[in-house]
This record gives sequence, C-alpha cells and structure tokens, in this order.
Amino acid sequence: MQDRLSPGPAEFPSLVDLAAADVGGRALAASDEFFAEKENLLRPGPASFDPARYTERGKWMDGWESRRKRDPGHDWCVVELGIAGIVRAVDVDTSHFLGNHPAEASLDLCAAPSGSEPEGWAWHPLAPRFPLHPGRQNLFAVASQERAAAVRLNIFPDGGVARLRVWGDPRPDLPEGGVFDLAALVHGGRAVACSDMFFGRKGHLILPGAPADMGGGWETRRRRGPGHDWAVIRLATRGVVERIEVDTMHFKGNYPDRCSVDACCAGCDLGGLDCDGAVWQPLAGETKLGPHQVHELTDLADLGPVDHVRLNIFPDGGVARLRVWGQAAS
Repeated sequence: MQDRLSPGPAEFPSLVDLAAADVGGRALAASDEFFAEKENLLRPGPASFDPARYTERGKWMDGWESRRKRDPGHDWCVVELGIAGIVRAVDVDTSHFLGNHPAEASLDLCAAPSGSEPEGWAWHPLAPRFPLHPGRQNLFAVASQERAAAVRLNIFPDGGVARLRVWGDPRPDLPEGGVFDLAALVHGGRAVACSDMFFGRKGHLILPGAPADMGGGWETRRRRGPGHDWAVIRLATRGVVERIEVDTMHFKGNYPDRCSVDACCAGCDLGGLDCDGAVWQPLAGETKLGPHQVHELTDLADLGPVDHVRLNIFPDGGVARLRVWGQAAS
C-alpha cells in the first residue's frame, strides 16, 4: 500500500517526470476518450478551466475523460514513458474534475513493450487501487524496484483525470558506441544544482529539442552584486567530452555576456552544497556569447573521463540548452 505524499512537484526535487511530453512521453491508447483526449494527460503545466467552453460532445475539459460506463469493467490509458526508469511516486491529478472524477485508480507497468497492441504487453502491478479525491493532486509513493518503459493508468469505473505525472529515477538505454549528448535528460543526465533559477528552471537546460519560447530555458535574476551564476549537470555516464553547445535561443536582451565550463570526476552524485567541495578543473575557457544563437565550444582541455560539468555564466542571464557531446568512458 502506498503512503500518501504532500502535494506539489517540489516534493520531488531529485526525481524526473518520466512520462512528460517534454521528454517524449506519449499516450498510446485508451479504452475511451469520448469527452477529452488522452494526450492532455501529459501536457506541461497545470490544467486550466473555462466554465463557458463546450464542444459538440459536452463540457470542454483539460484532461482525459471517458464517457459514463454503463457496462462492467473500467477505463484505462496506456502511456509510453519518454524515459524508462524506476518509478518512485505518481500523481493522478483530478484538477477541475469535481463531479466526474474516478472513484479509484491503479497503475501497472511494462518493462519491455513488444508488438503494436499495448493490451497484449506483459503488465505487472505498479500501484494497487487507491482512492482519488476530486479537483486536486493525488500523490502516492511507489515501492516497485522494477524498471518501467510504459505504464497503464486504470480508473474505476470511469471519469476524468487532468494530468498524470510519473516521478522516478531515469534508467534509459545508453547509445552503444560513438558520440552522444552526455548531458541529455533522455540519456540519464541530471541538473543537480545551480546558483539561481528565478525565471527558468535548471532542468530545462538538458531537455530534448528546442524550447518554444524564453520560458523553456534556464534564466537567473539580474545579479546586483559580485560573482556569477552557474549550473551543475551530472552526466548520464562517465565520459570524455569532445565539444559543447551553449544555446541562447530566445534570449535576446538577457543572454549572458560570457560563459565557461568546468568539469570533475566525483565518482558520486553531486548535489546542493556538495558541489562546492568538488575538485573542478577548467574544461572550456571564457567564451563571448551572443543573443539567440548556438555557440559551439571545441577548444577543450584534455581532462580525460569526467562525470559532472559546471556551466558558468557571467554575470547572469538565460541559456536555452546545454549539449555536452562526447563518448562514454570504458
């Protein structure tokens, strides 16, 4: 049985939403989506509500909603995780579903999807049935240690869910050989610490693809004192860095003036104050930055294998993406 958790993603600072659309999560199939589409489950941000908005099928809802079930059984939705991993907590968010939320929910996992029909995949229990409250987040800890590549949300018997968040530790399959982005979240990289993220979160730096706007990057407040801002990324695996990309897309009047990159091989997961005690070595010297463009850093120090990098920006500002291209160390 799961222990109930306090609401809010801030409760999981070290976990990743493995199902998020931003990292490639996809709603593959559902038993029914008469009132609202399954894809809404994985949309970023909280659900919205417009009391005056209706569709030809009924009230518009920002979530997944099935019709009223008049026969035995229950509804379900299959989600392919953007990043395979160990699930630690789930949030079945019923925001704005007040008279039409499911009474209960459960989740199953699939470790290795095979074939084109999710109903035929090998499913194992992830979270047994638990009650749902209307119009709010419903967060529960998960005790499973099995790696999940897909989950199936079961709702009893029917109704609507605004968002599904699957919080966990990434365990992706790394590319075999060759150069790849060692920092990418989809490969298991993690943003573990930063000096400030007043306007944009540090984790945005390593998301796949390009951000839609300035809000999709990492941005600090305006620095009024000495010093500079920084962000630390734990690489997906220990590797040898060959080139670095610092992308200031959308940052036109608030990009950093300069940047540099340090690296270390800590042998453990740095986080918070632990970053101050690491033995950092310069990997890329100070480089002038410009607005809304990709800057490629290729003049790198030969440090050998490293497992963390620290992006320094001078004095402050915003960076859309950081790519750390290299090869896994043997």
